[in-house]
Amino acid sequence: MGASLTRENGARMVTLGEGTWSVRDSSDADVADITQIYGHWVEHGLASFELVPPSPSAIAQRRLSILADGFPYLVAVESAGGLLGFAYASWYRTRPAYRFACEDSVYVLPMAVRRGVGRRLLDELVCRCTAMEFRLMVAVIGDSGNAPSIKLHRSAGFEMAGVLPSIGWKHGRWVDTVLMARPLGVGNHGPPVERGRLGQN
Repeated sequence: MGASLTRENGARMVTLGEGTWSVRDSSDADVADITQIYGHWVEHGLASFELVPPSPSAIAQRRLSILADGFPYLVAVESAGGLLGFAYASWYRTRPAYRFACEDSVYVLPMAVRRGVGRRLLDELVCRCTAMEFRLMVAVIGDSGNAPSIKLHRSAGFEMAGVLPSIGWKHGRWVDTVLMARPLGVGNHGPPVERGRLGQN
């Protein structure tokens, strides 16, 4: 299915056969929908290793913490206003030597899977984090059988970095964690550009 890109009010507009939706920065008003989308995957999937869906107030606090660190927190929104998915970047690890590596998180509504929503969100994260002078983006994927997420990241230039076997126990079974990564900018060719926000701890 073909897709075309335009811009409207600073948002990236994507036109598909089913209609038009956009990727934009999240707002406080999106928290309820973000909570619902994430809660579905906590309860019914293995992508997240949380066992109990967090409350809207917990999601709101997490979002503010991510934004305070200068990271993007994005949403994909239908032209009618409904949220299709969300994505954000965060520190891969907070110890200072990791400060040029970030981690992505992407979650979409079940009905939005394989509609290109996750890919557009991920592409925008890659673009933003490259501009922030990060050199590596890491995907930490719950379940080695999570084919949609593995395929999504592979299509966006990520390569397999390893598997942590049976590291989690959820829904009555052992669950692997898959690690994938892709260079940002020039990757490890040359020293990085130091910037203001550094991991502490």
